[in-house]
Amino acid sequence: MSAPVDPVPSHRAIENLIARYAELVDDGDFAGLGALLADAVFVGSGAPVRGGEAIEAMFRETVIIHADGTPRTQHVTTNVAVEVDEPAGTAVARSYVTVLQALPGLPLQAVAGGRYHDRFARGEDGRWRFAERRVRITLVGDVSRHLRR
Repeated sequence: MSAPVDPVPSHRAIENLIARYAELVDDGDFAGLGALLADAVFVGSGAPVRGGEAIEAMFRETVIIHADGTPRTQHVTTNVAVEVDEPAGTAVARSYVTVLQALPGLPLQAVAGGRYHDRFARGEDGRWRFAERRVRITLVGDVSRHLRR
């Protein structure tokens, strides 16, 4: 018996995962982020981090949460290019990210910009999941109220 198939077309399901990541970070929902990336490796500026609990802990240790319970950011993901290999149940995506932030005393501004390189795999349940997220930040502004390190 074959696995059930996600009713959402693969390209759209993957775009939805990319969007969900941004929503969870901007909401300060690091437990949700850990669940989203439970089967993934996260590669950023430090050593690769594997699995939901470790990724959740990394975000809690790195991202500053403000009085409203969020990092006061908006991650804007653009130029999304998705390539799906349906028979293999794998996909890759490339996208740009711009991180905006505003706080009392800090006008709205871009604090970082870069690229995401993602790998995805279809699970036994037929749904797409992150397998790897590589973040390469190439433009850095004032991240002093966004990141601890």
